[in-house]
Amino acid sequence: MEKKNILFIFGTRPEVIKLAPLIIELKKYPQYNVIICNTEQQKELSNQTLCYFNLKADINLDCMRENQTLADIQSRIISSLEHEVFSKYNIDATIVQGDTMTVLCGALTSFYRKIPVFHVEAGLRSYDIFEPFPEEVMRQMTSRVTDLNFAPTEKNKQALLKEGIDENKIFVTGNTVIDALFCLSEQTMNTSKKFYETKNIEINDKLVLITVHRRENHGERIDHILDAIEYLVKEYKDHQFILPVHPNPNVRGKVYNKLDKYTNVSLLEPLDYPNLVYLMKNAKLILTDSGGIQEEAPSFGCPTFVMRYETERQEGIDAGVSVLVGADYDKIISKSEEILNQNKEQTRLKAQNPYGKGDSAKIIEKIISNYFDNKKAS
Repeated sequence: MEKKNILFIFGTRPEVIKLAPLIIELKKYPQYNVIICNTEQQKELSNQTLCYFNLKADINLDCMRENQTLADIQSRIISSLEHEVFSKYNIDATIVQGDTMTVLCGALTSFYRKIPVFHVEAGLRSYDIFEPFPEEVMRQMTSRVTDLNFAPTEKNKQALLKEGIDENKIFVTGNTVIDALFCLSEQTMNTSKKFYETKNIEINDKLVLITVHRRENHGERIDHILDAIEYLVKEYKDHQFILPVHPNPNVRGKVYNKLDKYTNVSLLEPLDYPNLVYLMKNAKLILTDSGGIQEEAPSFGCPTFVMRYETERQEGIDAGVSVLVGADYDKIISKSEEILNQNKEQTRLKAQNPYGKGDSAKIIEKIISNYFDNKKAS
């Protein structure tokens, strides 16, 4: 049996989380030789998360530099992929996930060599090229060169069809992020519990999890968001607010200047995957501008307010498991108060997670296997 060299390219923690279940699944089969490439767009976070899944990159590209522009990042990643990966390995297919700079560069470099591109989490759209920026353009461009589009939902499939993507290249698979949640053992959760105990952080029914980092929220928007959070912190002194602080200096300094003085606020370094999931599992409320958390939180019934004006994850809004609040000071406060003024058990969501059942990696593997069987037959 001729093995197929399958190249996984990623660079951020969310990409690792969502690709790990598929990497693990493909490694079960002898027909695949899995090659893992980390551009290290988020160097510490991505490698930390790989370790959780007992995975290690075969290739590390160390592409990030301080204060580089988007054009700098793109040129460095493409050049590194060309010279350090594609010129040295005989690749049969490239798999990317999501909408980062790494995704676009991986897809383009593969396309330039006429190597098939498989896109996990394809078809997410906000239809505003600046919300989120620059991710909306990156995922649209990636779709133009993709051979297999793995769309999490029917809505994502319809978005691709509207853009003229061949229906034979689109498959509704659910989202692999739900698969990743099922990888968490009870022992892992107990380890996370001890992690917070060592930091003297009490995890109870009055926990608010906050994440804020997106580029479009830099500047005045993050000021409005932090002002609203400060109000809630002062108003709800009996609640514990936990905010893992993103390393981006545009975010970090402002967060610490605004919130570090409050005793009911815990500002943490970026968390590894299980410790973040532990917070989602126990939170009374989540305030976030993250994409992945919008998908994960419904599995735990946690109300989630999305601090963005547009979301490509509309299914959560339609199902009532997420609410868009933007960077609107008054809206963040008023919606949060609706939850914080109730007991946790009164606020739990009953709707099922609209993003998947936890079997997406198995579905995707079968599609990939059929793809190569059909190519061989032709």
